[in-house]
Amino acid sequence: MKSIQSWVLSTALLLSTLIPTSHAASLVQVTENFGPNPTKVGFYIFVPDVLPTKPAILVNPHWCHGTASAAYSGSQYATLAKKYGFIVIFPNSSNKADQCWDVSSTQTLTHNGGGDSLGIVSMVRWTLSKYNADPARVFVTGVSSGGMMTNVLIGAYPDIFAAGSAWAGVPFGCFAPPSGNGSGVYGYWNDDCAKGKVVHTSEEWKGIVEGAFVKEGGYKGWRPKMQTFHGTKDETLNYVNFGEQVKEWTAVLGLNSTPTKTELNTPVSGWIKTTYGGNGWFEAYSAAGVTHNIQGVRREMDVNMDGWDPTRWELGGGLLKG
Repeated sequence: MKSIQSWVLSTALLLSTLIPTSHAASLVQVTENFGPNPTKVGFYIFVPDVLPTKPAILVNPHWCHGTASAAYSGSQYATLAKKYGFIVIFPNSSNKADQCWDVSSTQTLTHNGGGDSLGIVSMVRWTLSKYNADPARVFVTGVSSGGMMTNVLIGAYPDIFAAGSAWAGVPFGCFAPPSGNGSGVYGYWNDDCAKGKVVHTSEEWKGIVEGAFVKEGGYKGWRPKMQTFHGTKDETLNYVNFGEQVKEWTAVLGLNSTPTKTELNTPVSGWIKTTYGGNGWFEAYSAAGVTHNIQGVRREMDVNMDGWDPTRWELGGGLLKG
């Protein structure tokens, strides 16, 4: 079975040359100045020994109480990076209380505004420059708090990312303080959002995402592909957040809220995959009976890339928002 978690990875492999690599590469911390990093997010990177011309980049923010090292050792991204020749960035939260990402502050929800999101984007910009990586093939995926940050990065930095895959996350802006004043509120836990009590119309969610560029007069460029996964029995981030993400991203991408395709038992038994838009720009996966520990199921999936057709996610032509 082809794992749907390979969705982002397969896209990242477009045009990459499959080059045999040695096993000397390891997780390395970047300590030099890599650009604006107001919340002092730690920068860890995995670069295969041999890279193709203009390699892709995958960003993998960890979960709450996690670390860059745990994300590195707890996934197969480094192994796949060595096999296919792409770079993996593993950011490390500076939040000493719980290692959760800043997904609530006005700064992090604003394009080039600050917060954790700007620090992570600075890592991407540095990597693009240092390794002559492909700016059209930068991807992000994460689970739990990492899934929440995936939503934030796709919403606030559509000019940086080509696609995102969020596992057990919440919509962009859902964790913002209800007072509306989130300036400098970096470690805020929005219990209402976590419990599924933050509900908006599609147009309201669209406005929240578009607000990331309000100080710059709006955004009319590329909008990344996106997919979301959520367990129906999630006890930490209520399943309501799955439906709210569907409303948010279909509206932002200008897609009909009615799926163009529904597939039962995909990619595993009990899961339902819904695809939106004729070009499949947004996908949503509802995992029946799965708790917040969707990562456990994710690890068990087959990540064998043999036979996977990366051209299915060809980015040529793009999706522009007027």
